Amino acid sequence: MKFNPGFDIQPTYEPLGFQYGQNVFGPEVENRSLDAIRKNLMEPTCDGPAVVYSIAMDVGNDDDKQNMIERNLLYGAVTYAKGTLGKEPIRSQGHIHAVSPSCGMSTCEVYEIWSGAAYIYMQETAQDHPGRCFAVYAKPGDIVIVPPGWAHATIVADITQNLTFGAWCVRDYGFDYDEVRAHKGVAWFPIVNENRIDFIANQFYQKSQLIVKEPRIYEEFGIRKGIPIYQQFVENPDLFLFVSQPQLAKEKWENFIP
Repeated sequence: MKFNPGFDIQPTYEPLGFQYGQNVFGPEVENRSLDAIRKNLMEPTCDGPAVVYSIAMDVGNDDDKQNMIERNLLYGAVTYAKGTLGKEPIRSQGHIHAVSPSCGMSTCEVYEIWSGAAYIYMQETAQDHPGRCFAVYAKPGDIVIVPPGWAHATIVADITQNLTFGAWCVRDYGFDYDEVRAHKGVAWFPIVNENRIDFIANQFYQKSQLIVKEPRIYEEFGIRKGIPIYQQFVENPDLFLFVSQPQLAKEKWENFIP
């Protein structure tokens, strides 16, 4: 199953990347290599594809770019290789969103799966005790929000398929890897077990519980299911202001459940 992202962009797989349609802007992709993420893997010396995923930060329709800039919003797209990294499925290394100078705090991210399947993994902190930990299983069209300040990683849930997703984030984004790397990864490692993904605890954290769940509908943010989040922005450019100004949703972040 594939999902219409709401504008003319197509993932490519050999090599990983994106093709942009007419009147669509987008950069040369940034490739994340296996060597760049080894420190956060369960088996740092494992084999896997040389390029694990490709990122295109700041994509969209030419007509929409000014609205994005005025709201300090950026739309990014990422596509992942198939397969495994040793015993783990293909995944990102895990990070926390750094404090953005524009708003003075860590910011959230709104994911939307386009193709393949994912676990959007997140934990409240990357300190010794990670707090609440969630792995949200998401399929094409599903939306998942990662709150400000949470450590998170994207995991390919079906290793036979490429995973592609889009996401709203702040324009002056930054990634903080220090605490995750200090603990040699996130608090729960995904493991390929025949045709399913299991999770095992990372011994470098204190004991925690992982909740594996389905996505939910974020009615409190006014986000509608079944309509691409890019299209929802076009219809209402202020809808995702809580991404670039997370303090607007301060009460919603308290005891947040993804």
